[in-house]
Amino acid sequence: MKIIDLKARTVAIPMSCQLRHNTGVHPGYLMRTVLELVTDEGIVGLGEVGGGDQRGALAKLKPRIVGCDPFHLEDIKLRVLRSIYYLSNARLYAAIEIACLDIQGKVLNRPMSDLIGGSVRSAVPMIAYLFWRYDRPEGGDDEHPEDIAAHAVQLAEELGVRAMKLKAGVMDPMLEARAIELCREALGPDFGLRIDPNGVWSVATAVRVGRRLEAIGMEYFEDPAWGLEGNAAVRSQVRCPIATNMYPNRFDDLGPAVRMGAVDIVLTDLHYWEGPRGVKDLCAVCRTFGLGVAMHSGAEFGIELAAMIHTASTIPEMSFSGDAHYHYLTDDIIVGGKLAYQDGAIAVPAGPGLGVVLDEDKMAFYERYYEQHGDYYARFHQDPRRPEWVPVVGGV
Repeated sequence: MKIIDLKARTVAIPMSCQLRHNTGVHPGYLMRTVLELVTDEGIVGLGEVGGGDQRGALAKLKPRIVGCDPFHLEDIKLRVLRSIYYLSNARLYAAIEIACLDIQGKVLNRPMSDLIGGSVRSAVPMIAYLFWRYDRPEGGDDEHPEDIAAHAVQLAEELGVRAMKLKAGVMDPMLEARAIELCREALGPDFGLRIDPNGVWSVATAVRVGRRLEAIGMEYFEDPAWGLEGNAAVRSQVRCPIATNMYPNRFDDLGPAVRMGAVDIVLTDLHYWEGPRGVKDLCAVCRTFGLGVAMHSGAEFGIELAAMIHTASTIPEMSFSGDAHYHYLTDDIIVGGKLAYQDGAIAVPAGPGLGVVLDEDKMAFYERYYEQHGDYYARFHQDPRRPEWVPVVGGV
């Protein structure tokens, strides 16, 4: 079996609101580039990658993988990730690996999870991500801690989730800490709570927030300050587990992170950590050094979410609920629509490979939607309410 073609299409799907974060705003829609690998036997594997329009980057990699066997992933990784310095990009390789695993599963008539160790759970618990929102469905913007707490209660009731994370670094840090305190009051002592300023706070501010929130028993404090040094400095001064999806988020920085004692929990991400097999490698290292693991969300659609669910289902020690922006999407590009939450979890998709199929009518519709609205990564996630604003790391 050989790969004979690579096709890529960029699509955008509307959300129910605009999501604020510490470097700008997701402006009412999310974007992904959908990859199709075609084999000489007519089998098509699906992959997905974020970061804006990736069609051009994938086109550059196409000559490297046409002619390859989709079962020979180490060879493909060497060609795509290890031997092209200026094009080396773990996110692009991960999309290709996901598509190859989808092909393998279809050939063998087995789910993707069976190819990477087999599921130890039939469904993966998920969180409901909390954001400060512009243009809420009910009107207006989130402006007060009470708005966050009310939204948390709503999501808990609608989705059945038992954990949430606030994307912080947007408002005054103490106001964001108050929002988490109100969530604890509203949701009870056993509900999982997390906060993530994506490293924008200074060490002093992060320590102040962390010490204030020690009393509510957070599951973890994610990327409280910038870099390995920042995380390590905060970890030495607060009694709350420190998690990261930023430092480290690649194997090159994992050894230094362990030596420095920078983190307690690493958020696995299929794209930062070189695909589902790379995530399994990461988990083996974390197991060796006693680090916890959780699943990070990259604002994915149903193809990558299926790959995330398959992967997480095979990791016994992944006891934390997985991240997801998914509940903000109004639709999906897969047949049957969005994957469903059931009691706060999403079931491992059934069927061979990823267990999802592209809906070509929706692909065409959301390709047009993308062309109409454009690549907001090219606009640096501008804040429409503050067009001249730029983020400042360590500025608070």
